[in-house]
Amino acid sequence: MPVSSTAQTAPIAIIGAGPAGLFAAERLSQKGHEVHLFDHMARPGRKFLMAGRSGLNLTHAEPLEPFLQRYGTAREWLAPCIHNFPPEALRHWAEDLGEPCFTGSSGRVFLKSLKASPLLRRWLTRLQDQGVQFFPHHRLVDMQGLSLAFQTPERLIQREASAIILALGGGSWSRLGSDGRWTSLLEGHCTPFAPSNCGFMPDWPDDFLLRHEGATLRGITLSFDGQTHRGDLIITKRGLEGAPLYALSAALRQALARSNPVTVTLNLRPTLSHAQIMERLARQRLRESRSNKLRKALNLDRTMRELLTQLCPDARTPGELADAITLIPLRFTATAELDRAISTAGGLKQDALDEHFMLRHQPGLFACGEMLDWEAPTGGYLLQGCFSTAYQCAEGVHRWLSQPLPGKLPS
Repeated sequence: MPVSSTAQTAPIAIIGAGPAGLFAAERLSQKGHEVHLFDHMARPGRKFLMAGRSGLNLTHAEPLEPFLQRYGTAREWLAPCIHNFPPEALRHWAEDLGEPCFTGSSGRVFLKSLKASPLLRRWLTRLQDQGVQFFPHHRLVDMQGLSLAFQTPERLIQREASAIILALGGGSWSRLGSDGRWTSLLEGHCTPFAPSNCGFMPDWPDDFLLRHEGATLRGITLSFDGQTHRGDLIITKRGLEGAPLYALSAALRQALARSNPVTVTLNLRPTLSHAQIMERLARQRLRESRSNKLRKALNLDRTMRELLTQLCPDARTPGELADAITLIPLRFTATAELDRAISTAGGLKQDALDEHFMLRHQPGLFACGEMLDWEAPTGGYLLQGCFSTAYQCAEGVHRWLSQPLPGKLPS
């Protein structure tokens, strides 16, 4: 319901112009609230644009129950948000902005344009038409109740708000805006950030990584702790990256915290059985070198063959090579650096917030998006979580401003 001018004496302040902050601004301005959106970057949606460089994966089309399981320990926390703003609603939202979607063979939902920039342009136009005011180059440096202090390039600025939404992001990709510095304003209410959907460092010689930097191990599987994930692994000078590792990142990170190193099983040819691999190798001429047998029988490229030499040097017979190819022990010693992770675990704790996403210690202060302590794999689950928590948060702000709620400050 629209809010009368007397019900809101100051604008709602939203800090953070990523997808969560933008969507909360859209929802609240649609309901008649005056919204001011602050960000320390020059332009909104910088990380959102980067996510769309390889085709914006908006959400996922799998049934809701397995969808919710992707959020792991945060499932029960996020389930009400996602029920209230589910994947179908996010897809309809994009299409209402003139950006049709399609579902890929993996179930991932993409924009047909495969770009984030047209969607963001139309989105910002909608926000402008709804009266949202954007304030760039404003870094939040202090909060006292509903009073805010921002550092701008020129001076320190004070602002008053009727309610505040923090949508400040996680702790990775600081050059795009998510630097995690906001945690100093909420000491005692945050779990330290940790990399999620990240690369890992194998215990390989540095010269092997440098020699094969940029090479891709295609169509492999990684298995760990009862989970198996298939995809491609990319070798970089910082270690290994790729979808199978991202899917295992939470389990691997937790295991590394208990013991080091952690061993994962790598299968270079998961579409072939052990017997089929043995049969193909047995058909090769005895006088062929091991490298030629692997190349001719199984189409293993140079990187894969050298990896087998590095990790399984003694495998020679068809049976030994079949074991090596399907059960390579891959030992990881550390995660890749936090700032290069696709997303982060940690952030504002669940018990710091009520069911309306308002901080328990400060009435009128709300939070949403990646700054909350939840994590999810790639595949559309990250953006869905940001949009759904922003939806729930905006509803909470509207309720708080529109009717008496426990803990609301007297007017």
